Amino acid sequence: MTTRVIITCLIGLGLTSCSKNLEVVPQTSLSSATFFTQEADFKQAVNAAYVPLRTIYNNFDWLLGEMHSDNTYYYRNILFGATEQQENIADFSLPTSNGLTTNTNVRDEYRNFYQIIARANQVLATIDKVEFDAASKSNLKGQAQFLRAFAYFKLVQYFGKVPLHLTPVTNRQEAAAQLASVDELYKQIESDAKGAAQGLLNKAKQEPGRATSGAAKTLLANLYLVQKRWADAEAISKEVIASNEYSLMPNYADAFSGTNSNKNNAESVFEVQFQEGSAGYNGNLIYRFLPLPITAGELQPITGTSNPQGLSGEGNNAPTPDLIAAYEAGDKRKDASIAYVTLSQSLRDNKVYPYIKKFAAPHAQHNNTGNNWPVYRFAEVLLFAAEALNEQSKGAEALTYLNRVRDRAFGAGVSPVTVTGQVQLRDIIMKERRVELAFENKRWNDLVRTGKAVEVITAYGNRVKANPQAYYYPAGNVPPNNAFTNIDLVYGLPADEAALSPYF
Repeated sequence: MTTRVIITCLIGLGLTSCSKNLEVVPQTSLSSATFFTQEADFKQAVNAAYVPLRTIYNNFDWLLGEMHSDNTYYYRNILFGATEQQENIADFSLPTSNGLTTNTNVRDEYRNFYQIIARANQVLATIDKVEFDAASKSNLKGQAQFLRAFAYFKLVQYFGKVPLHLTPVTNRQEAAAQLASVDELYKQIESDAKGAAQGLLNKAKQEPGRATSGAAKTLLANLYLVQKRWADAEAISKEVIASNEYSLMPNYADAFSGTNSNKNNAESVFEVQFQEGSAGYNGNLIYRFLPLPITAGELQPITGTSNPQGLSGEGNNAPTPDLIAAYEAGDKRKDASIAYVTLSQSLRDNKVYPYIKKFAAPHAQHNNTGNNWPVYRFAEVLLFAAEALNEQSKGAEALTYLNRVRDRAFGAGVSPVTVTGQVQLRDIIMKERRVELAFENKRWNDLVRTGKAVEVITAYGNRVKANPQAYYYPAGNVPPNNAFTNIDLVYGLPADEAALSPYF
């Protein structure tokens, strides 16, 4: 499996286990037996388990969850040449053979989630053996359970069968685990998330940025929707709603973090923490999502920095015409999520490009941002409830939650949705998820879990190939021949990891 990743991770943390056969633990080397002796050690280890989330959400997850859908595409710049690893994901042309892919973005997403799992496993394997404050122990254990559950949930969504590790890996042989079935993974995710929901503090008592009981319950609701356990999804979503820990921000744009403000706000259920500056906790999200080439003068109004610098290359995560057309007239979310920039150096006849305004928080220094990434928002919990109710033919009650989200989007005076027919309302709820959660890495997984992926992406691919200029290609340029030829429902497992395991 992930021998290189897990063992490197654990050695780097200084948390590798000693052999059970040793009578005396070496006191001059750091190991799980010598490191985990007090509460502060577990706090440090839990902190380490959060760290890969920044790499995942800044660098990779938007590729796998959003650009690999009909919501966003890449900005083609023929002067730069191909950026094959990203384009293959956007074009549904990933090279895949015998269930394996060589795509480095897919590989690195996989590896980073296993880093979280490895670090969580070290905490969970040792925390009950050390005596310290029971309430603190419960909270730290709950965070490790949540992070492990979340990591496996993302892995099973993207890859289907993956190795299931629940104890620390201490040697190469243990690292090469068999692939667990989807049902086995779901069972473990549910167990961990339930344990986390019981042990974690609620939002009012928890340190900002850490997992809460509400976050664990929201993860359970998401799991139950994927499993089509509608009654369970309804119950747990309603529990989060009834807790009164969360509320919609009155203005949609304010649901998202600034680079130094508005973090972990009333709508936030769980978000990945970034910090602008030189400490190493920063991101550069908006710089990854811009059309290129862009001059310093064109960039400065978007970023607000004092030292803007022109950028070249190919851009990513371009809002598609399909998504832009999905917004209804009067929907305030459109202008809060998408803006436009004119690029003087563009080779397109129409030099005007849309970009993701939602994550364009003004900041001080070029390529250094601090806005957080929203993993779960209260608006999604409301939509979870609406979907679960509708699938149980409770359309009238589903409208209560759906229209709460829409009321914020359209403001007073707009007629609410009144449709209660299950099929029609299902389409309305899924369209609402698309525009409410645009660019938050939900679209591909929604298409897969609802059985719409092949149908929707095939039609979308035909539109791209029929009119590439509408999808940001310069005149005379077209998608590669292999575009939209591999609409698999799961990603291939990383080929680099197959060299380390006989089970891939």
